Amino acid sequence: MGLIFEGADADGNGSEEILIPPVNFSMVEDGIFRSSFPKPANFPFLETLNLRSIIYLCFEPYPEENMEFLRAHNIKLFQFGIEGGKSDSSESVPKETILKALKVLVDVRNHPVLIHCRRGKHRTGCLVGCFRKLQSWCLSPVFDEYRHFAGLKARSGDLKFIENFDVVCLKHCLYSIIYQYHGYGLNKRRLLYEEDNIQKSQIKSN
Repeated sequence: MGLIFEGADADGNGSEEILIPPVNFSMVEDGIFRSSFPKPANFPFLETLNLRSIIYLCFEPYPEENMEFLRAHNIKLFQFGIEGGKSDSSESVPKETILKALKVLVDVRNHPVLIHCRRGKHRTGCLVGCFRKLQSWCLSPVFDEYRHFAGLKARSGDLKFIENFDVVCLKHCLYSIIYQYHGYGLNKRRLLYEEDNIQKSQIKSN
């Protein structure tokens, strides 16, 4: 299933291009997307997202053809390796790695951003689930969202990790780089940085 993009060729004649999103593609939030590992066939679709960055949750090196796409579109790659084994233990998900990935995810300077692992189910689901807790979602819809993408392969260990994840520790870490949250909650989030506020103060004083 793909999107049909109508355009024109060099002679001005109408043409159609089918844009194919990666498997498990979805919008998480304005400027935040999730999916499985993008293939070259998905590149034209990704171009429409105007991505600034990608959060990649696997240890394996990024393929050169994907790196060429990132370089051509000035997209920054953030890689946070998480084992993709079938362990059903909550301890298989490294808390510190998720914390580091979340710091990148909530920084609007990295948006639009795409989160992906291999299939867009478990590792991506854990990161999005912890992000939802940061947004003060109740656990029930957080788990429903995880199960929607994981399907029959949902892991109780992932759900336990999300349930036990302490967002307070992340908020404390963010205070060192973020001056203020504006509109924090279920509405659209915008992070205001101290440097931005300093610039605004200088403009007003001039």
